[in-house]
Amino acid sequence: MLRESEARDRPAFVELFASPRVGAYVGGPRPREELKRTAPEVPGRRAGLFVVDLDGAMIGIIELNRRDAEHRSRVRPDAGEAELGYLFLPAAWGRGYAAEACAAALDWFADARPGEPVVLCTQTGNDRSMRLAAKLGFTEVRRFEEWGAEQWMGAWSPATPSA
Repeated sequence: MLRESEARDRPAFVELFASPRVGAYVGGPRPREELKRTAPEVPGRRAGLFVVDLDGAMIGIIELNRRDAEHRSRVRPDAGEAELGYLFLPAAWGRGYAAEACAAALDWFADARPGEPVVLCTQTGNDRSMRLAAKLGFTEVRRFEEWGAEQWMGAWSPATPSA
């Protein structure tokens, strides 16, 4: 289930952002004690961020945010594209939860913003994320070097209903 974040999610947010495994391809983990001290009472409460809930517990997050002008993909040169991002706790990896939750978020986005493409960026070295991007229907737009690693950018467009 996708839902807004709640105060009960705070420990899972700390675990998510402090995990060396989760942080391996997104700039590394953040210090756990710092996160405990600075995380808001209800972390992640903002438009475009969804908690992925399994049986009443947070197992990950999904975001659909606008890319800033500096990081535009040129998929939509007239506007900042929506970008899909996701992080899951390692215990949830390999079970299909990310694919199911990301597909649901993309369906929601397609209804809210008909015809608007979504971009996704990941390191080419992140095999799991590359497989997920392909499974979700993202196609390569470009590759580039950033943060000391090769990055992959793909685009997804909702299917246009046939008349």
